[in-house]
Amino acid sequence: MRKSFLNLGLGVVGGCLAFVAIDAIRGESAAPVSQLEIASPAAVRPVSLASNTALPVGGAGSVDLREAAKKTVPAVVHVKTVQMGREYIGNPLLEFFYGYAPRTRETPQKMGIGSGVIVSEDGYIITNNHVIDKSDKITVTLDNKTEYEAKVIGTDPSTDIALLKVEANGLPYLEYANSDDVELGEWVLAVGNPYNLTSTVTAGIISAKARELGINRSQMSLESFLQTDAAVNPGNSGGALVNAKGELIGINTAIESPTGSYSGYSFAVPSNIARKIVGDLKEFGTVQRAMMGISMWRDELTPAVAKELGTDEVSGIYVYEVIPNGAAAKAGIKKGDVIKRINGIEIKTRPEFQGQLAKYHPGATISVTVSRGGKLKDLDVVLQNTYGDVALVDKNYTGILGATVEPLSREDRYRYRLNGGVKIIDIKNGPFKAIGLDEGYIIVKINNTVIYDKDDLVRALKAAENEGVLVTTISPRGRVEYYALSLQN
Repeated sequence: MRKSFLNLGLGVVGGCLAFVAIDAIRGESAAPVSQLEIASPAAVRPVSLASNTALPVGGAGSVDLREAAKKTVPAVVHVKTVQMGREYIGNPLLEFFYGYAPRTRETPQKMGIGSGVIVSEDGYIITNNHVIDKSDKITVTLDNKTEYEAKVIGTDPSTDIALLKVEANGLPYLEYANSDDVELGEWVLAVGNPYNLTSTVTAGIISAKARELGINRSQMSLESFLQTDAAVNPGNSGGALVNAKGELIGINTAIESPTGSYSGYSFAVPSNIARKIVGDLKEFGTVQRAMMGISMWRDELTPAVAKELGTDEVSGIYVYEVIPNGAAAKAGIKKGDVIKRINGIEIKTRPEFQGQLAKYHPGATISVTVSRGGKLKDLDVVLQNTYGDVALVDKNYTGILGATVEPLSREDRYRYRLNGGVKIIDIKNGPFKAIGLDEGYIIVKINNTVIYDKDDLVRALKAAENEGVLVTTISPRGRVEYYALSLQN
């Protein structure tokens, strides 16, 4: 028995000495500390990390999105819209027998919801154009439940961006990130008000960049979406897509779904495009669209397309036509060139090309790298506007008409029963005045092109340059009148 206790004692002493020796060998190695790693947007799992190991932020690794959510939620607003109509409240019998005038009253006919992002402390808010389109009243509600009536500063249907303004100061707002730096697999948060559920946060990753969907059918449509698997539903439109630092990288705009609800992917206008559109609307009242003056080949360059076109390049933008006297022609770009980079950023697809051009104003000089005969060439291109020069377009610019126009007011739409048209509010000596038009006339068509705003008017006249056009108008008395206008110089 004594011998057994002796062996046991020796064993305990030996074990203690072994632990001491191991600690001595380890030196000052840090003790493991329990941490959490985000395994997916909806699950966490415990891992063991040394206390002096830094947690990476951003990318597809471990990331804590709580701070990003805390910064973003107060700067995302709930947008509510009302479209007014008229309701008949008369008595048909009295009107028939006694000649009483029919009576109507204005009532809300259509209501909508969406989201918006505060981008300045003095109350400028970005949302989607389709959220506020044709609305007569817009109300925004902050995360703290404060309500403001908002006015529309400007809209751009081509990118589906609209800018609102509320009279307030000291508001929480989001700072822009450079959306060109966003990487595939990067963690993002979508913040908005789906189904009227305020201040909803969902998480996902960037699934693709420069995605074109074909959902915007306007003539100047520009689509270069960020694609993410963060859940976005009706009501999220106009809300924020932010990175792990809580910086704005996109404006949530659309979902790809057979049901109309989230089923895998959603799409956002990149912040670089949104920022430029907002700046233009604030400063000029209209978007300054920059053009390079080329026609691209209808399909994306692939080995099969390259073989058809007789080029060795299998990616990039194939220049199918160069517009005479355009920006590209003046810079020396030729038919058959393949555009590879713009200001050092690689260009492979049409949406990437459009997304880069959308960041610049007419008159800006960009560096364009083209492949010609197997050799790369850097050319400086001075971008032009839609009218073929480098001037910035004034919001009241109407070409050679000599007239200043504005969209129809709600009262004019009701009075003349019109959905579109522009009203002449000032007229000077020029072609319009020469054919007999004056203030108060509403232009509804140029040839067969329906006019909804001043940009439609300018484009229609530009398309018919040096030809005669038929102008359909509504006179101040409500009569439809037609005028022939010659645009020959």
